[in-house]
Amino acid sequence: MKGAVEAVVGAQWGDEGKGRVVDALGPGADVFARYQSGADEGHTVVVGGKKYVFQVLPSGMLYPGKVCVIGNGAVIDPGALLGELGGLQDQGMDRARLIVSYGAHVILPYHRSLDLARERLRGKRWRGSGGAGPAYIDKFNRCGIRVEDLLDTDDLREKLELNLEEKNLILTRIYDSEPLSFDETFELAAEWGKALAPYAGDGGLALDEAVRDGQRVIIEGVHGTMLDLDHGAYPFVELSSPTAAGGCAGLGIGPGAVSRVIGVAKAYCTRAGEGPFPTEDGGELGAFLRERGRESGASPERPRRCGPLDLVALKFAARINGMTAMALTKLDVLSGLEKIPVCTSYETAVGAEARFPCPGELSAARPVYERLDGWKEDISGCRTFEELPSRAREFVEFVEKFCRIPVEIMGVGPGRDQAIFRGPGG
Repeated sequence: MKGAVEAVVGAQWGDEGKGRVVDALGPGADVFARYQSGADEGHTVVVGGKKYVFQVLPSGMLYPGKVCVIGNGAVIDPGALLGELGGLQDQGMDRARLIVSYGAHVILPYHRSLDLARERLRGKRWRGSGGAGPAYIDKFNRCGIRVEDLLDTDDLREKLELNLEEKNLILTRIYDSEPLSFDETFELAAEWGKALAPYAGDGGLALDEAVRDGQRVIIEGVHGTMLDLDHGAYPFVELSSPTAAGGCAGLGIGPGAVSRVIGVAKAYCTRAGEGPFPTEDGGELGAFLRERGRESGASPERPRRCGPLDLVALKFAARINGMTAMALTKLDVLSGLEKIPVCTSYETAVGAEARFPCPGELSAARPVYERLDGWKEDISGCRTFEELPSRAREFVEFVEKFCRIPVEIMGVGPGRDQAIFRGPGG
């Protein structure tokens, strides 16, 4: 599929395995681009039995000869980015060419300080964002510092003086926290600028040229559709849009360039952190999924809440993203279950509904399950759809029929080769 842009988006509550899907598609792609979020979440990729966690870098960094772009829509922690690059370089695994967009905003020390201070004020119900939240606030308040500012020390000094004066007033007078040193902050930011200079560029232009040259581009979101700032379960959402449309805005490409939208979903559901989660199971099934699926987050390491697959939410995600295909990951985790519940509607105040409710109704919604026959076979060695047990195939076909979207990729294990392709595939 040359000369096209394909979007890989999370179709649930995040942690669906997007990095694993992007990596599986990697051999047929030329350019990989990340379009939003900060360094508070990440992608996990397993190659040759070794796990790589990318909190900032696109998943395609492990492929030689590829181009990886971080777009304007991302907020970058330069320390984390340079740390990831250094780790790959030490292992000889920095194989792709990286372009960090001039217009991407930067997470500075005062953003982290503000995040921590707000976390202390709000208590355990508030989870910080590694500084991404305050950085996005500055972006929309038109006082943010971008990658291009790090490259010009005179411009950097002027903007940093204004910002730090204001941030120190907030830290000391509202949060009773220590002020930050201008000299230390400036020196650190200037050093970041020197280190990032070889990678800084016009990411949107690079993507446009790639498409015009007939190359295949994969754009990857962070987080999941149910955490979208506009369409997710507000206020338990993230700071930007992980949807396919968010990818166009965050990278500077027109929506007409996107030819395929792959929604990534686990064969069950997980969620990290607070917020409504209709199919959460606090009993044996939830414990089974957590243990078998090794459900702890890429960053930070924390157990995830687990439960059966929510097809109502998945169908909603398909609509929001304009999904043309699905990738169903961790299908192997369900092996051994006699019956597999899947949510096909909710009980709400007005009765049973197969629509995804507005955020205010979601906490009170109760899942209605249809129970499918399970399978006992180990499917981790299957490489074609036909090799799967009949009941595993029936499970996939049930998901397709309910959502009216073909499942074209299935994950049957964490390894790069443990993927089943149907349709266009890789």
